[in-house]
Amino acid sequence: MTNIILIMSDNHAAGMLGCYGNSEVSTPRLDQMAAEGLKFNQAYCVNAMCSPCRASVLTGLMPSQHGIHTWIDDRTPDKIPAGWNAIEEFQTMPELLKRNGYKTALIGKYHLGDARQVKNDFDHWVTFPHGHTVDFWGNTIIENGETYRADGHSVDFFTDKAIDYLEQQSADQPFFLFLPFNGPYGHWPCIGGQAQHRYGQMYDDCPMDSAPREPLSREAIAKVMSQHKNSGHGLDYSALLRMPNNLETLRNYYSQMTLVDDSVGRVLDALDQQNLAEETLVIYTVDHGFSTGAHGYWGHGQATWPANTHAASFHIPIIMRQPGKIQPGRSAEQLVSQIDLFPTLLGLADADRTAGTPSIAKDLRPIIENDQEDDQTTDWENLVLMEQEETRGVRTDKWLYMSRYGANPRHPLPSALFDLENDPAERINLIDDMHYAQTVVELQTMLDQQFSLWGDPKWDLWQGGRVKSNSDKPWFWKQVWGEEWQPVF
Repeated sequence: MTNIILIMSDNHAAGMLGCYGNSEVSTPRLDQMAAEGLKFNQAYCVNAMCSPCRASVLTGLMPSQHGIHTWIDDRTPDKIPAGWNAIEEFQTMPELLKRNGYKTALIGKYHLGDARQVKNDFDHWVTFPHGHTVDFWGNTIIENGETYRADGHSVDFFTDKAIDYLEQQSADQPFFLFLPFNGPYGHWPCIGGQAQHRYGQMYDDCPMDSAPREPLSREAIAKVMSQHKNSGHGLDYSALLRMPNNLETLRNYYSQMTLVDDSVGRVLDALDQQNLAEETLVIYTVDHGFSTGAHGYWGHGQATWPANTHAASFHIPIIMRQPGKIQPGRSAEQLVSQIDLFPTLLGLADADRTAGTPSIAKDLRPIIENDQEDDQTTDWENLVLMEQEETRGVRTDKWLYMSRYGANPRHPLPSALFDLENDPAERINLIDDMHYAQTVVELQTMLDQQFSLWGDPKWDLWQGGRVKSNSDKPWFWKQVWGEEWQPVF
């Protein structure tokens, strides 16, 4: 059986990599990985926040199915019930792989519940007690029940631990290593000022033309104003308005990307040294995209009010490499979702991919196994769904449609429509153009049908459902569903 290493970085768009067209960033090892394998050019996350996306990859489900709609609030220990696992009721990827004879390991950021205890049938467990990165240096680590401090850069630390794990593997039993790095991250304070790692000065003279420096959007300002008014927890959201156009922050962020790239290369080298490269499928992806100023905002899809599903925060890299099994130098143009990794990896491992909860996730193996130069010949439904609480999106070859929850008369939220063939940068909102009224009806009907088919009423916010742990805007849902509405654990 095939060994699997799933590398997931934290917070960056596909356009942060050289192999996806960024001419300023230095990512030679990921560029090499793409040249030696298969690169998905049109891959998208389901939600532009870390906890929902991690849950979706491990379960193959949309947020309206698993109940995690934004980051899990674990800033203080009493926020999370002891032993709580956000996806406990689901059969997860590591559980199903272990059932099929795999050894399983998580080395990196978890952010799906109480990290002090091993979850989801991982045999080996090295992680943080928290989900947020305040500092890359001097972090508390939990390793198989033991807690200690790691003084070095956390990305280097998790890479060292991953290599130690690989050095202990043999051909006797296949393994699944989930390696979620906590970089490049993209938020203050950890990317404020000059980076202190070995690539920290690489971008000192870089003009950073690859990061769009635009005026702040009204939606970004509205987000900060609404959070200050309604959050009640005292966080300073003004950083979201100060980070765009900040060259020092951009250069720090790019340097963290290069450090992650270096770590991917070290993992690939370790596979070569252990003679495991041909037996091991390596996937590189990220939890979600991240705008570095495009559309006038910084960060996640929920960094605007209303939230958005622009490519800047939803377009992600997916790169796969396995010498001798995946033909090198290929690019796939089909629209794919990160949840497609769930049935795909289970299928490649000969595990029971039907054991999980039914979902819209599709098996990518027809694309992976197609050795034709034109991968568009593969029969494929070019459609991906996205959701960000009050905003739901559908992307096709032709359209990006953002539907906003509209049953709250106190907060009427406009939808948005973009013609991707004629406006690939998603700049011209056609929602008020009557020439496209029928298109809007068709796309809205498609969205309604898909969420009706796949959503769980318990966790479907648009049907009165609730959220696990946290909502980005509980004040909004209380106005919709009443004061008794609240997050649940």
